[in-house]
Amino acid sequence: MADRPQHRATRPAPRLLRAAGTLEEHRGVYGDLPLRRYAGEPGQRQLIEAVTRAGLRGRGGGGFPTGLKLAAVAEHGRTPVVVANGCESEPASSKDRALLTYAPHLVLDGAVLAAHAVGADRVVVCVERGAGLADRLEREIARRRTDPVRWEVARLPRRYVASESSALVRYLNTGDARPTFAPPRTSERGVGGRPTLVDNVETLAHLALIALRGPEWFRTVGTDSDPGSTLVTVGGAVHRPGVYEIAPGTHLGAVLELAGGASEPLGAALVGGYFGTWVTLPDNEGLPLSHDPAGPYGVTLGAGAIVALPAGGCGLVETARVARYLAEESAGQCGPCIFGLPAIADDMEAVAYGRCDPAVRRRLTRRLAVVNGRGACSHPDGATRLVNSALAAFAEDLQTHLGGWTCRGATADPLLPLPAARDRDGAWR
Repeated sequence: MADRPQHRATRPAPRLLRAAGTLEEHRGVYGDLPLRRYAGEPGQRQLIEAVTRAGLRGRGGGGFPTGLKLAAVAEHGRTPVVVANGCESEPASSKDRALLTYAPHLVLDGAVLAAHAVGADRVVVCVERGAGLADRLEREIARRRTDPVRWEVARLPRRYVASESSALVRYLNTGDARPTFAPPRTSERGVGGRPTLVDNVETLAHLALIALRGPEWFRTVGTDSDPGSTLVTVGGAVHRPGVYEIAPGTHLGAVLELAGGASEPLGAALVGGYFGTWVTLPDNEGLPLSHDPAGPYGVTLGAGAIVALPAGGCGLVETARVARYLAEESAGQCGPCIFGLPAIADDMEAVAYGRCDPAVRRRLTRRLAVVNGRGACSHPDGATRLVNSALAAFAEDLQTHLGGWTCRGATADPLLPLPAARDRDGAWR
């Protein structure tokens, strides 16, 4: 038997998580806000160009080029609004919460610089209710008396899709945190009808570092198409679950080693959170993780959440639990969410708990194809991606389940974290 490849646990020097919580600590670590360096309209264009040259991509899940977003908002000629998205409704992720806890002023600096780049005079920081962050952010913002923007902190309902960009805008406009149909894009007409830049808080923190240290410095880690560092949350069967800063392109096995390595033999990993992709282990330990699709299933980092599944666990059962959660968390505004996701969850539970036959399997495959790409937002697409990847990654287990066998995963404690019913908001306001 050939030796398994060794994955060296390397990571870049910390850029984001340097425990600079107070404004004084932050200034001592990162320096002053470099607004004078980008003064006037030439400076605004220079800042957008710097972000573009740096190749910064969104860290909220989509990986869209940040420079293009800045330029799209700036070009409309009306005074824009900046929304810093720190809601982090992905249950498997805690990277944004960690960043706002340990380095809030890096995010706030990035928001001020983004506002300057697009000509905005208002910044809204959005977090989930009950997360304990809103009050602290308000205290830290109150100390930033010289910032040239009007600050607000918004507390959103704890719903999975409430952190989608159009949902944030809708909540700030109407108090309803459900996504809206596009067009128009938020960059054209968002908060108060003004062009609106919605960026994840980690993205804004990177923007601040680019403004301070330049695009060439930013590109010293990562890949050509996905430069810089990025935060990931590693959970499941590892010795040290937590948030880690890695360089895009790092192999999956190396990321698991950063978290102390496997606490028991592994069978698979979920990469990208609950809109992500299951991959089998150990054969995919060499999979490079970034915002570019990799491997036969087009795996991306997505929301930056990675959960290691032990070999004795059941990925079909875990996926069925998440599929039901995603069905319950839909906004219920279109057919794919109202009818499609609950039906898929029903079929997935039948598969997982040994109540399935080939006819159910065929029906599930048909439903997945019908629902994908048909929703008003990306929620159905993410749910179908997760389920399709489970059917592919756990194909051998699927055949066993189709025979009516119920594995021990049906009664085991869940591995993938899901919020308890008492911790989830039932309404959208």
